[in-house]
Amino acid sequence: MLERWIKGIQESQKILGMNARNISYIKPYNKRKAIERVDDKIRFKRILEKNGIPTPALLGKIATYQDLREFNFENLPSSFVLKPAAGFGGEGIVVLYGEQKRKAEEERVWVRRKGDYFPESRVRNHVYNILDGSFSKTNTPDTAFFEERIQMTKFFRPLAYKGIPDIRVVVFNSTPVMAMLRLPTRQSGGAANLHAGGIGIGIDIARGITTNAIMNDHLIETLPDTGQTLSGIKLPKWDQILRVAIETAKVTNLGFTGIDIALDREKGPVVLEANARPGLAIQIANLSPLKERLEKVHGLKEPSTSRGIRIAKDLFGGEIEEEVEDITGKQVIGLTHPITLLGSDNITINIRAKVDTGADSSSIDSELVKELGYERVFEEFDALNIDMEQPYYKLNQISDEINTELKNDSSKILAKVVIVRSGNGYSIRPYIRLNVKIEEKSYTCLFSISDRSQLNYKVLLGKRDLKSFLVDPNK
Repeated sequence: MLERWIKGIQESQKILGMNARNISYIKPYNKRKAIERVDDKIRFKRILEKNGIPTPALLGKIATYQDLREFNFENLPSSFVLKPAAGFGGEGIVVLYGEQKRKAEEERVWVRRKGDYFPESRVRNHVYNILDGSFSKTNTPDTAFFEERIQMTKFFRPLAYKGIPDIRVVVFNSTPVMAMLRLPTRQSGGAANLHAGGIGIGIDIARGITTNAIMNDHLIETLPDTGQTLSGIKLPKWDQILRVAIETAKVTNLGFTGIDIALDREKGPVVLEANARPGLAIQIANLSPLKERLEKVHGLKEPSTSRGIRIAKDLFGGEIEEEVEDITGKQVIGLTHPITLLGSDNITINIRAKVDTGADSSSIDSELVKELGYERVFEEFDALNIDMEQPYYKLNQISDEINTELKNDSSKILAKVVIVRSGNGYSIRPYIRLNVKIEEKSYTCLFSISDRSQLNYKVLLGKRDLKSFLVDPNK
């Protein structure tokens, strides 16, 4: 069902993207002069600065081959971004993160990534290609410019592979109608570009919380490299991001636009660029047709910035959760959630569990296991009589042998054992499989058994048992 729905969205992309979008939204609301203003990135940057909208500072520009010959590269900082003024789709952008040490007589050498160096001669050559029009939409001569590099916030470090994440906000009639977080990946080479293999994550506009994620037009749940859950992430400075998006859309004179915003460590939300023809992959990331949302605000009297935010939150907030649950079949839960534990002899215990997408496995308090009527799991574990003074490799070998035996013995309650490192060395922790009911649906979860008597929650649900859910930190 979900794959058919995505194919339907992709078909609507072709229709809305090639015909209806141009006729109904771009042509009437985006005049040619306004499009030219945002397509020229240097001109647009100056418009932003004039209107007090934060954007990375312009460090210099090169418009002609004569400019290139006379440009003093010694004035450039140790890190910067080199861009074509009329570039398209991120082509031709080079981000240099630092500088290699050198002797006084040597040329400067910047670092793009580990093992990828940009000496001054290579930077000059890239500028030459920009001037030659290699990255412009029409292959016509272009202008190169240098701008300040954004300093990534700590918040995004676990999510981004080398590059800077950004947030695309589609604004129509001064109202944010759809938003998406774009993450750079190893496959995309550190660029937050979906067509290159970046990740797009839908955002609930009302709360600034990520919903579902796509990579290469397929839904994914976790980061490919780290396994971190991508849903339920509360974005910082969300209202400020929406405000900057609306104010930017207003100064562009574009009625329908996509505003790209990044979060700088010191400046907060900064505008990267505005798009007069925003791509439509954002629909898949939000599992929602863009056209329906555009129609909801079509014809409204242009609201103030504050009212535009209120309208967006009222119209496009809770419906995302409902759509996600209907389409994916996944329930949206909060950071704590009521569950029912099913024990032996029809014993049931209703309890509120902590939901932790950062924990690999689920955990349960040892006393709660006894209350469920499974005291025998401790007897089975004690009967193993493992000598904990043995070296780690030997303990690892023993645990593997035990787990193989437990897997083949259905009479045992003990599910498996795992070696745990502690301040006093190593210990071996028992695991048990329990039936859990969440919102009338039953699941079999694997719990590690530990002493949680001093913790607020006697049960913790980890990410291995949360695959059927999306997590909303505000619930």
